[in-house]
Amino acid sequence: MNSKLLLFLLMLISPLVWSHKSSDSFINLAVTNETIVGRWDIALRDLEYALALDVDADGAITWSELRTRFQEIKNYAFSRLQVNNGPDECIRKSGLLQVDHHSDGAYAVLNFNMRCSSNIDQLTVEYQLLFDLDPTHRGLVQISNGDNSKFIVLSPENPQITIDFSRSNQWQTFRQFVTEGIWHIWIGYDHILFLLCLLLPSVVRKTTLGWVQSDHFTNTLWQVGKIVTAFTLAHSITLLLAVLQLVSLPSRLVESAIAFSVIVVAVNNVYPFFSERAWFVAFMFGLIHGFGFASVLTNLGLTSASLGASLLGFNIGVEIGQLVIVSIFLPIAYQLRSYWFYKRVILHAGSQVIIVLAMAWFLQRAFDLSIFDA
Repeated sequence: MNSKLLLFLLMLISPLVWSHKSSDSFINLAVTNETIVGRWDIALRDLEYALALDVDADGAITWSELRTRFQEIKNYAFSRLQVNNGPDECIRKSGLLQVDHHSDGAYAVLNFNMRCSSNIDQLTVEYQLLFDLDPTHRGLVQISNGDNSKFIVLSPENPQITIDFSRSNQWQTFRQFVTEGIWHIWIGYDHILFLLCLLLPSVVRKTTLGWVQSDHFTNTLWQVGKIVTAFTLAHSITLLLAVLQLVSLPSRLVESAIAFSVIVVAVNNVYPFFSERAWFVAFMFGLIHGFGFASVLTNLGLTSASLGASLLGFNIGVEIGQLVIVSIFLPIAYQLRSYWFYKRVILHAGSQVIIVLAMAWFLQRAFDLSIFDA
């Protein structure tokens, strides 16, 4: 394969390599009458990105480094979070600094209390953390008032929300998690590349003379339907098992396996070895991808009251995002299938580039190597 062509494709895909990893912080607000007991978990990697906490540049943030910068961390974080009871701002008092571990690494825990001027009926939360540095960042907020729990997702597009405790907001929770499911699949480059690598050969077929175009769109649609259905069924199963905490796998193992799955399906496009069983491969690796999708929800500690709306909305959002990708890809690929550019550049050379990228992902995730910041 022409080395200049491969270099060109690597340049096109470089934004996937160097983009800053999307992130979430988790806020828990327990409301009782006029008071709020709060806990805010912020990833150490995000605080390092914003405040450069690793003073000695040894690649690790120590407790001493974190404690020394505690006041700066508080000032940075709480200048980007405002909580009001109606028109009145609630007064905050900071508590202890702790460190906790989530599925994707270590988090600084900011404990705090807030007192409002009257009983809390309508709570307004405005959130701006990291939005200026990382537009993919999300604030995942759980607000509880007795047995009544609300889950909200705050983003650069929707940085503020008002919760009325006198009304149920299950529909609001459902809609928000549908949006988050769509967003999660669209920024999940490894999930997208896995799916696209499975779909690339669907508009052609391998013969002794090489790749030739598929003659019937119905056959292509059938192959794509089997792949997408298998992938959807598999990741829906493990998403449910993970959120219900029936099965739990280490984050490093899951993320490494997802990168490995991309390598396998990309290699198959260069040296076919499972062409007739792509749906089976989609199902088996889809089980692993489901644990990756679940990482957002498992860290929330969903209660039974909000579990159904959150899980259903998120899963539907993932499927909508997936179907949008397929509906864009398939007509274009089918029209291009007869041209050498599709077979030699998009399918063959493109898959080689994806192999290189996925191998770098795998090495970084499996062995904690700083190959690039992804």
